Amino acid sequence: MSWRGSTTVKDRIFACLPYLLPLIEVVAFGEYLLSIFPVLAVVLAPLFVLKEVYDIIDQGLFGFGGLIILFALLMLVVRNERLPHFIRFNTMQAILLDIVIILCSILLTIIRQLGLVPANGLATQTLATTIFLGILAASVYSIVQSLLGRYAEIPAISDAVYMQVR
Repeated sequence: MSWRGSTTVKDRIFACLPYLLPLIEVVAFGEYLLSIFPVLAVVLAPLFVLKEVYDIIDQGLFGFGGLIILFALLMLVVRNERLPHFIRFNTMQAILLDIVIILCSILLTIIRQLGLVPANGLATQTLATTIFLGILAASVYSIVQSLLGRYAEIPAISDAVYMQVR
């Protein structure tokens, strides 16, 4: 859907960049899958390098680096109406994908703390792998759609984005 106007190549590239955040954050959920399929780890190797840089920045900011990046993207990109709608839409969608990762991380931590399932049990590994594959698929789909100059429609998330981005 491109009813908000045409997009330039520069807009398309800038619209893809925020999706690096959920991709970097979700790598931690893919440990089990990546240990089974090392070829996938080779394909995702650039994400591991970005994850190391992200972790260094996060540690330098006392663990609040991710939160600072989220708020910076929200305030400087999404709320800036001088930027094209296409870039703001994709940035907000990447932020919501990252929030989904944060909520899933909290859920997994609570499940492990309560001892409902073993820390490395089949249920935990299955849940983590599902989260990894879901966010990976949503991010790759969104990046491809952005490069094509289209709005990526992810059920429920895109609806929430349209409500936030004017």
